[in-house]
Amino acid sequence: MTVYVRSLETAVPKTMLIQSEARDVFAAQPGLTRLGSRLVGTCFDAAAIDTRFTAVEEMTNDFQAEDPQFYDAATGLLLNPSTKVRNEIFGREATKLFVAAARAAVESCPELDLLDITHLVTVSCTGFFNPGPDYKIVRELGLDPAVQRYHLGFMGCYAAFPALRAAKLFCEADPNAVVLVVCAELCSLHVRTSNDPDTIMGSALFADGAAAAVVTARPGAEENALLQLDHFETVLTPVGEDSMAWNIGDNGFEMVLGNYVPHIIDDHIVGALEPLLARDPELAALPYSSIRHWAIHPGGRSILDKVESRLGLTAEQLVPAREILRNYGNMSSATVLFVIKRILEQAPEPGDERICSMAFGPGLTVETALFTKLRQAQVVIPGGRTGQERMPADAPVA
Repeated sequence: MTVYVRSLETAVPKTMLIQSEARDVFAAQPGLTRLGSRLVGTCFDAAAIDTRFTAVEEMTNDFQAEDPQFYDAATGLLLNPSTKVRNEIFGREATKLFVAAARAAVESCPELDLLDITHLVTVSCTGFFNPGPDYKIVRELGLDPAVQRYHLGFMGCYAAFPALRAAKLFCEADPNAVVLVVCAELCSLHVRTSNDPDTIMGSALFADGAAAAVVTARPGAEENALLQLDHFETVLTPVGEDSMAWNIGDNGFEMVLGNYVPHIIDDHIVGALEPLLARDPELAALPYSSIRHWAIHPGGRSILDKVESRLGLTAEQLVPAREILRNYGNMSSATVLFVIKRILEQAPEPGDERICSMAFGPGLTVETALFTKLRQAQVVIPGGRTGQERMPADAPVA
């Protein structure tokens, strides 16, 4: 049975962070050592990011909060709210992103009724609340209250793939299934000033965003489908358990993102691809660059550099990942779906348009997937226009 992605849509908060301005704010914080200040400049400048989006409006100098909790624009000081405060904001703001992305994905399938959705899979690792985002989506969109709901929590940047894999399995088990998958992350809630290199790196990379897809194998789905879901695989690298982690602290979630992570990926990426490509012997016999599209999770510039070099890919094949990193930063689980959407927006080319995709997360876990691009996605510009224009292709969330 062939399972398809019928729609893939994204959403971001309305507040944009300019990387150079954020760098200057973080570098000016009292308590930074000389080394810490130097690390801020180095990490922000080397991240290959121009802009990011945040659900925390007060994180810019343009917003004057009466009772600031994260950033006091009047004094230029970054504040350090408790995990409780951060999580309360997550409950309010993440709901907006979950609902916006989910609504956009469903509205992109006019042939489907809201009551056709049989399964809902939500994903996030940047906050918790209950009734959760799955419940909120059902209520806000008016889905069938009996829809089967599942939430994948605290997996990290690779979690979109387990969600899509679950959707594929649901469809294979029930040919009438229509699965709505929604990833939403508010990574910016957990930034803080620090001299710790991992914390500084997280502040330079992470951002907020959401992505949603409708997955189905119903008869006729291939007529309008964007993507065919071919194969998924999971690999745990033999080292790296302590190099990438995500823990809950008293003042937000704490990222461990060691500078050895790109080297681990460099050493083990070939082995991680072997079980995936073994599913398609024709691909396994070819150079990696023969696979036309590569949707790599842009965990950071150095990770993309290592993937490109180790696999012998062309610079052009990494353009979608680098563009998403530059325009949006690292939005954890939603990011790789932004990259896939960017590939779908590219004009179709003659021949087989296979997509090999990879995402990395705590463990060190490597999730891989093979897709087939079926048609070009239409870019939706905020304000209702459509066309093949470039960024932004996401619905800003008020």
